[in-house]
Amino acid sequence: MKTPFLLINFKNYSEVAGVASITLAETAEQVSREIGVEIGVAPPTPLLSQVARAVAIPVFAQHVDPEGPGSTTGAIVVEHLKAAGCVGSIVNHSEKRVPLESVKSVVERLKGLAMFSMVCAKTPDEVSSIAALGPTFAAIEPPELIGSGRAVSKVRPEVVLDSVKAVEKVNPNVAVVCGAGVVSGEDVEAAIRLGSKGVLVASGVVKAKDWRTAIVDLATPLARK
Repeated sequence: MKTPFLLINFKNYSEVAGVASITLAETAEQVSREIGVEIGVAPPTPLLSQVARAVAIPVFAQHVDPEGPGSTTGAIVVEHLKAAGCVGSIVNHSEKRVPLESVKSVVERLKGLAMFSMVCAKTPDEVSSIAALGPTFAAIEPPELIGSGRAVSKVRPEVVLDSVKAVEKVNPNVAVVCGAGVVSGEDVEAAIRLGSKGVLVASGVVKAKDWRTAIVDLATPLARK
């Protein structure tokens, strides 16, 4: 997967219920093609297969469990995500935290199926621990800034910088991305200057009045990278 990378987490916002998730994914795909930036989407779990059939850009799950196929009622299983058309999954988001051992298991299971993992962390120390597990991406997201409109790359730049340094020491093959409060191209530019290989966004796009305008604004600095 190419970097810099923009992943749009739809969460479970009402704005992306039903066919709206397909519309947003198609909008992201159009922008990706027009400006030449890798953009992925993470729609609500019930809509994964529909979105994956509708677009060619990377589709991520918002969460996956360590359980395998079989009598695992209610679990979100890696094999089923792949069959649905997903290329990877967000793991350990601040709104869906899991123990480190579960993160390790999920990352290994995703790797075994040649799928990508974006593992979220609250602090640079946690980023360091996660980098040792070898995910595709380590996403630094201080939870107090998520949905705040106050970008970590601008109000707490040392968190991004320290995360990049931590990964370089532990496993430089892991790409650091940042999220939490990222809502503008200026926020993205600041993240890239700090060494981030992309951004993870949610409300900055999903809650925007014009999805296309919001995505173009966020993705344009990545095109210049």
